[in-house]
Amino acid sequence: MKSIQVEGREIPLDKEGFLRNLDDWSPAAAEQLARAEGIELTGDHWQVIRLLQEFYREFELSPAMRPLVKYVGQHLGADKGRSIYLMQLFPPSPAKVASKIAGLPKPTNCL
Repeated sequence: MKSIQVEGREIPLDKEGFLRNLDDWSPAAAEQLARAEGIELTGDHWQVIRLLQEFYREFELSPAMRPLVKYVGQHLGADKGRSIYLMQLFPPSPAKVASKIAGLPKPTNCL
C-alpha cells in the first residue's frame, strides 16, 4: 500500500495516490502530494485548492474539468476560469491533479 509521511504520521494513499481518508488532508499533506506531482504550490494553486474543497462540501463530489472551469470562473473571474490557466497550474489533468492535492476523491469521469 502506498503512503506519505506527514508530520510524523503515515497517511495511506490509494493505488493512484489519492488520500484513502479525506480527514487525513492538511496543508502539509497537500505540499507532499503536490511535490509527488512535480508541483510547487503558489498562492494561485491554493486559491484553486480551496475552491475545490468548497465545491466538494457544496456538491459532495469532485468536479470534472468543465464544472471546475465554470466554478473557478464564477469565484475567481473569467481570466482564471479557463482551461489553459488550470492546465498551467495542475498539468496534465487539472481536475484530477488538483482534486488529489486538495485531498478529495478522484473525479468520477477522469481516466
